[in-house]
Amino acid sequence: MATPETWAKARGMISNAERILRELDRHLDHEVTLVLYGRSAIALGFENAPEATKHSLDVDAIIPMTAREVFRNDLKFWDAQDATNRALEKEGLYITHLFEAKDVFLRRDWENHLVPITSLQTQWLKLFRPATLDLILTKMMRGDDAQDMQDISFLIKQEKISSTQLETTFAEAVIPDLVEFRDAFQRAKRRVLKLANPHE
Repeated sequence: MATPETWAKARGMISNAERILRELDRHLDHEVTLVLYGRSAIALGFENAPEATKHSLDVDAIIPMTAREVFRNDLKFWDAQDATNRALEKEGLYITHLFEAKDVFLRRDWENHLVPITSLQTQWLKLFRPATLDLILTKMMRGDDAQDMQDISFLIKQEKISSTQLETTFAEAVIPDLVEFRDAFQRAKRRVLKLANPHE
């Protein structure tokens, strides 16, 4: 007998991020907090997310520095991650990218502005996304990548973010001390400001 989830999936109503996270939740036996970013954060964190974000094949997450040791020592979580990837391998879906916050473009106080993700009900997972301004920063890590710029354009329009807000955010951003990241940040800044002020 088909379940509501089966029907929803057949009708294309379930995003890949939801599919992955439901599978991960199924393999857990204790509470885990995940801060999503990338397209999964957009797909699950915004009611009118662009259709393209729902088809991303993976889920990315940020590990706050305050939770680094907890994650490193949580062997059952890593077992659940492996089990999830094995279960979804034939569908080409996976969760592998969990980055420590120090390796991601974010404001210094980003943890104070986390937004709960309430669109997906799970037993063990507590899901959050960065505030939209921080989410924009994370999308600048590949410079002026076309897909990331599309996502940033959606985020700017969604919350009517001004160039002034962006300039303040750029000034507060903590960028990993690598030349390629610094160069990417400078390239992306020009494009992102243009998205906020297309007529300038």
